[in-house]
Amino acid sequence: MRRTIVMVAVVLVALGGAAWAAPAGKVVIAQGVEPTTLDPHGHAETPAYNVLENVYDLLLNRDNALTLRPLLAESYRIVNPTTWEFKLRRGIKFTNGEDMDADAVKYSLERIIDPAMKLRQAPALNMLDTVKVIDKYTVHILTKKPYAPLDAQLSQIGNIVPPKYFKAHDPAHLAKNPVGTGAYKFVEWKKDERIVLEANEQHFRGAPAIKQVIYRPIPETNTRVAALQAGDVDIIVNVPPHLIKTIEANPSLSVSTAPSARVIYVAIDTLKGGPMANKKVRQAVNLAVDKEGLIKNVMEGQAYPLAGQLSPLMFGFDKEVRGYGYDAERAKRLLAEAGYPNGIDTVLNTPDGRYVNDKQVAEAVGGSLAKAGIRAEVRPQEWGTFLNKMIYVKNAGPMFLIGWGNPSFDADGTLYPLLHSSAILSNYSSKDFDGLIEEARSTMDGNKRQELYSKAVRLAVDDAAWVPLYQQKDLYGVNKRIEWKARSDERLNAIEMKIVR
Repeated sequence: MRRTIVMVAVVLVALGGAAWAAPAGKVVIAQGVEPTTLDPHGHAETPAYNVLENVYDLLLNRDNALTLRPLLAESYRIVNPTTWEFKLRRGIKFTNGEDMDADAVKYSLERIIDPAMKLRQAPALNMLDTVKVIDKYTVHILTKKPYAPLDAQLSQIGNIVPPKYFKAHDPAHLAKNPVGTGAYKFVEWKKDERIVLEANEQHFRGAPAIKQVIYRPIPETNTRVAALQAGDVDIIVNVPPHLIKTIEANPSLSVSTAPSARVIYVAIDTLKGGPMANKKVRQAVNLAVDKEGLIKNVMEGQAYPLAGQLSPLMFGFDKEVRGYGYDAERAKRLLAEAGYPNGIDTVLNTPDGRYVNDKQVAEAVGGSLAKAGIRAEVRPQEWGTFLNKMIYVKNAGPMFLIGWGNPSFDADGTLYPLLHSSAILSNYSSKDFDGLIEEARSTMDGNKRQELYSKAVRLAVDDAAWVPLYQQKDLYGVNKRIEWKARSDERLNAIEMKIVR
């Protein structure tokens, strides 16, 4: 059945005749790590998204209720199963003076999928074929096959960039000097210390309320909380559960929470041989992890256990999927059946400071595994090293703890990049699984897509592709002088913030 979507842009309130207030004040935001790059297409990580979505805009975005809305697009519709039409807002300029128009959209999206660029957002848009300029403010995005989640994907990736500026500079310059249409302009990046942004008073949604925004990387949790308490920062990410009461006891501070799109899991490298290539060993690993105990004792109840790869926030989630309960004795039996009656020795890599209690979670997983004879050496890693020298080059195994946020809120944004055999982040290969999710992303019927994703998740669970641990509950410490609420997509968009005292 042909599906047609027409979404009309939110009408902006005219400012004419009203008193206009210039942006004022400064907000300091502390993340656990800093971005690995400021190239908007060269990453797949939330710390970078949180900075760059202030500097760049997308064709579409999600409002505070997580409803999909046009942004740089004025409206969009499906012309036919492989053609999507986007009408663009007029009169928008990049902060270097270039026009935001159809040529910029074509350049930006085709840059992402250019094989020569090897950009890390390419897998999410690998169904794109080409972008046709119809007129200055109309583009047709053509896909190789029908691609149902295209609009959902374009609400999280595909920042529109200025073509002349990007063509004039090399990748090293672009990775450190972003220029967009966003509500904020880039000022400076002093590595390991701060990223400074300044209000773009000509932004098409109106001037932001806050003049300057500073992002600081503070990996150590207690240091981050202490900085909040001292008033050195205004918002901090990843508040550890045991410090919630400490923050709330301060009359100047509060904790803002939201169920997250992020899932935390233990990835298993199934492709390099050794014990983890054996399905029974992987099943034993799943059975040996006491998720309930981990959530109770390490996360202090501030997480939701997962059976499969998707959280309830995702399209494609199936509440009937049953995962692995905790059963150390059965895990031992499976190891013996797999030829390892004396257990196995392995490695569990983990970031330290990226997620809430990440190192402690990995240590708890290691302790749980040991009770079943799976002796895992837990190795904490610095975030940049972990990503660039381990994750992206498939050298993080045999096992590693990692999180995945999916602000597309569509199963395709989790299952394809993490488990499809062709994906850069996948350490798993199954022709049956690949076939299911390939069919699902090309199926426009929502009910049929749901059925396919249910089958895919059940297959991956049975095959023990990795160990789903929990859906993260996002915890932010906030100075009450700032008006802001946590979002389930983890975004820290300064245009949504106000200084109230």
